[in-house]
Amino acid sequence: MSGGEAGGAPATGRNARQWPRSLLGQTMLALALALLGAQAIYATLLYRAADERREATLINAAAFELISGPFRLRAEAGRQGMGPGRHHNARRVVRPMPRQLRYQLAAASPLRAGERRMGKYEALLGEVLSRQSVTAATLAITERSALSDPEVRAALANAPHLRERLERNGSRMLLVALQRQGSTAWEVVRLPVPRMERGVIAGLLVQTAILFAMLMAILYGVLRRLTGPLAILTRRTAQIARPGTPAPPLAPQGPDDVRQLIAAHNAMEARIGAMLDEKDVMLGAIGHDLKTPLAALRVRIESVEDEAQRARMAATIEDIVRTLDEILELARIGRASKPPERAAITALAAAVVEEFEDMGEPVTLAEGPRVSADIHVTWLKRALRNLISNAVRYGGGAVVSVIEEPRQVILRVEDEGPGIPEDRIGSMTEPFVRGEGSRSRSTGGTGLGLTLARAVAEERGGSLVLANRPASGKRPGGLTAEIRIPR
Repeated sequence: MSGGEAGGAPATGRNARQWPRSLLGQTMLALALALLGAQAIYATLLYRAADERREATLINAAAFELISGPFRLRAEAGRQGMGPGRHHNARRVVRPMPRQLRYQLAAASPLRAGERRMGKYEALLGEVLSRQSVTAATLAITERSALSDPEVRAALANAPHLRERLERNGSRMLLVALQRQGSTAWEVVRLPVPRMERGVIAGLLVQTAILFAMLMAILYGVLRRLTGPLAILTRRTAQIARPGTPAPPLAPQGPDDVRQLIAAHNAMEARIGAMLDEKDVMLGAIGHDLKTPLAALRVRIESVEDEAQRARMAATIEDIVRTLDEILELARIGRASKPPERAAITALAAAVVEEFEDMGEPVTLAEGPRVSADIHVTWLKRALRNLISNAVRYGGGAVVSVIEEPRQVILRVEDEGPGIPEDRIGSMTEPFVRGEGSRSRSTGGTGLGLTLARAVAEERGGSLVLANRPASGKRPGGLTAEIRIPR
């Protein structure tokens, strides 16, 4: 039994199913990803700019407190009758005053052991102070929770409204400790660290949503104007040479490029239709011009006295007629005068199997479901007969089964013959290629049987799949031929 190419559906993974396949879907998804990526970069830059502004604000505020703090502290002490020489006791005076938490004097560094220092802030603040002629012997900066600072906790006990202010401005606090050259006192500045501006993020989200909606709406309208005509053109191209009344030419629509494509398609469709009509006329003429003299020859050989010679001549004429019929049948496939009809595949297979059983051939039909599909009954019967004939010729018998799958119906013919060499199985459905090497009609056939079966399957959008079946247990190997018809 001869074989053909065994095709399979392309493998599609989970990612392939999630990615849109249409031009409209892929373009819109690509633009959406590009827009979101650009907005993410813009948001990062905006966040960094806001963070740098906050950083500069804290550094400038700390520098202002360190420069103006000593003057303000002496003024506060003077108003309360304290001399400048008693500034080291000023903490007891200013502790109850929440405002004075911004600048205090301390005998020791307020930083705790193991507390992380902010080297970047220290370098920036040192530069600002040096420009104001403030020379720092030691400068330390850290960030901590405001409620963990002892001075803040003491202030909260005497100023409950301070807690609300801290919660409003942020619970984190920047602690700056400065010891000037030639001084043993530590100048301590406490500044609340403001939260990141919520308005920036909210504004960016609103801006992204507006841009996204506007661009998607505009792009959808533009792409629909392009993909709509392309979808119509695709459906029309798939219907070229289908049976039925020829449809009128497509009306050009869409952009100029698509209009030119539709016009070219209309011209191509007209040329193809004319060529197919000429082919049908030519085939009819060939069939008539060849069969008429063959019929005359069949009559004339009756006058041949040698019976063996007369039988050989009659067999030759029958082979020529059979080959001519198969060639004409193959050429007509796809140019049926009637559209396909709904038919019971199981009943069709049973009818063909019964024909072989009546001739005494070892052909059986396996039990299977009752399945129907849109087919050309005559063509599908011819294709199934060809597969069964090959199975009987090369495998000594055939088992026919009908298989129902969600998206297709399968007509399967199995034999127990030698199969097909793997290096030839891909070419066995080509015209005039036979599994048996000789040119004998009794052993090799015409070489058009599988070609015709493949053409019948492909005319309905299906396929002919041939595969060698390995031997297993008591069951010998053989060849499996399947006509797969989409539902």
